[in-house]
Amino acid sequence: MPQSLSQLYVHLIFSTKDRFPFSKDDIRDRVHAYLASVLREMGAPFVVVGGVDDHVHVLFDMGRIHPAKDFVEKVKRETSKFVKTLRPNLDKFYWQRGYGIFSVSSTHRDSVVAYIENQEEHHRATTFQEEYRDFLKRYGIAFDERYVWE
Repeated sequence: MPQSLSQLYVHLIFSTKDRFPFSKDDIRDRVHAYLASVLREMGAPFVVVGGVDDHVHVLFDMGRIHPAKDFVEKVKRETSKFVKTLRPNLDKFYWQRGYGIFSVSSTHRDSVVAYIENQEEHHRATTFQEEYRDFLKRYGIAFDERYVWE
């Protein structure tokens, strides 16, 4: 086969260190837009970003050039630098070390987009920890509570 084609949708979730609520409404959109631009620069043709004060959800098409860990490392590094420029009190901002990345079928893409775009409503009834545990259980991923929340 002479042509290499790919469509790999993934749902990436990560939190701020110690669930620090950095992303108030006045900067959240800027951070999300910056995060999306980092992924697009890496070749992701489709990106949707959402979240609340202490964590983000990203659905993107990884394409075929970079492995998942490269996307995660770069997006966390670059957005962390960006957040620190937004306000003096954010100079010690960090993302948590860990993350979750989950495969998404193209047939479920629209429902994941809706889920990501509806994060504020979702988190009126569900904490980040409850949500993340649910993802891990749904995907059959074994985890140890002592190391998930750092």
